[in-house]
Amino acid sequence: MEKLDLTKLFKTYYSAGKAPALLGMGRAKYIAISGIGDPNEQHFADKVQALYATAFTIKFLHKSIRQDFVVSKLEGLWEMDESAPRNQWKYRLLIRIPEYIKQESLCTAIEHVVSGKQLLLAKEVELYTMLEKDVVQVMHTGPFSTETKTIKQLHDFIAQKGLQKTGLHHEIYLSDFRTTPPEKFKTILRQPVE
Repeated sequence: MEKLDLTKLFKTYYSAGKAPALLGMGRAKYIAISGIGDPNEQHFADKVQALYATAFTIKFLHKSIRQDFVVSKLEGLWEMDESAPRNQWKYRLLIRIPEYIKQESLCTAIEHVVSGKQLLLAKEVELYTMLEKDVVQVMHTGPFSTETKTIKQLHDFIAQKGLQKTGLHHEIYLSDFRTTPPEKFKTILRQPVE
């Protein structure tokens, strides 16, 4: 049985160049968890853990019925207000899932994660569908603390093209920041536009 790998199936979604570019996206389905706070604090890490635990539990539930898939990369939607202190940042963390995953599978997975791993935050995980049409995106390499320069390039490109920002700032974390040195982090920075 071949695993469904969304990163291979949707190559354009999971790739970006070093220079900002405009491209079209489509509808995608995720599991998600929302929060407010500094991404360097423990509560943020706990939310990431609950989301991943739920994703892997869904994967194993579906593997048992011959619908195996690779768990996708972590993503984040951010309300970008540079003037707000980090502890007031609002975010929604996402992991893309196959279209065939339904609410019933999510509920079963949450029950397993809460009872088996004692991760009560899993109760906050929900299904989420997003439709991004046109986006401008760029690859950022390096620690999150240096994203400001790359975000400025992104916003300058949007202004030069006469486009307007719509929706939330979107990041796709291609590197596992638990095991990758910060200077080698690869993050797609994406902004919906019209």
